[in-house]
Amino acid sequence: MDIFIFVISMAALIYGADFIIEQSEKIALHYNISSFVIGATLIALGTSLPEMAVSMSASMKGSADIAVANVIGSTIFNISLVLGVVFLIAKKVNPTRDLFAKDSAWSLFPILAFILMGIDGKINFVDGILFLILMAGYLMFLISSDSIEELDEEILKEKFEWGKTSGLLIIGFIFVVAGADFAIDSASNIAREFGISEWIIGLFLIAFGTSLPELTISIKSALNNNTDLAIGNIIGSNVANFTMVLGVSSLINPLNVDFHANFFDITAAFIASLMLVFITANKLYNKSAGIALMVILALVVQNSLA
Repeated sequence: MDIFIFVISMAALIYGADFIIEQSEKIALHYNISSFVIGATLIALGTSLPEMAVSMSASMKGSADIAVANVIGSTIFNISLVLGVVFLIAKKVNPTRDLFAKDSAWSLFPILAFILMGIDGKINFVDGILFLILMAGYLMFLISSDSIEELDEEILKEKFEWGKTSGLLIIGFIFVVAGADFAIDSASNIAREFGISEWIIGLFLIAFGTSLPELTISIKSALNNNTDLAIGNIIGSNVANFTMVLGVSSLINPLNVDFHANFFDITAAFIASLMLVFITANKLYNKSAGIALMVILALVVQNSLA
């Protein structure tokens, strides 16, 4: 029963996030907010809503392992699985934007800050504030770098209706909040029932589920040969996961970080981020790079099952 509840909860999370992203875009367009600002904020942050909802709920329930493992797992999945799939299925990956010069550093900044903050075994209130300041820095960078995301053409064509938009926004938030709450409860029960640690549950089940919006958007972008959006979405989501998700969660309750017990997974997330820098630096946008990223995912799975 808990597994069924978990699956339904994750589906509610993902659909709820989709509602919020789409309706937020409509509101912004109605008030003539530029497409760039919409892309830099709503799309980049919107795909991280499931991770934020889950980690905040976990923090409130005292399940720090799930909150932190969710972010670490999402980082691994976003780079190794999502980006790996993009490289494997895209006919040609040739970003027009210089991702190494403009964006790659942001795949490292948040995880380096996380490592420094977690050395003492805890991410506290002050660390959370610093994470949010780092997020503000990232938004300032996006604005100054003239990075424009594509918007859904169907949204641009639709007539704006406050009643419909408000209703769908409320439904979206209900889905996200309720989905996160039930997902944490059911995941914790599954962990206890099968003798699996909450860290492993957060690292795999929850992290994979909350990474589905990034996977969906990136695959769609890759098939349309819009690889700038696919790669940019991954980098932006990883920044938001660390800064916003861990930042807000640590404001609710301090988050314990056990580097000794979870050294391999945290290192894997760092190495995956480092590989993204090397890939952009050498423009290795090909199937070989996709295979190399998949190997990282396989190693993480192997270590967890050992």
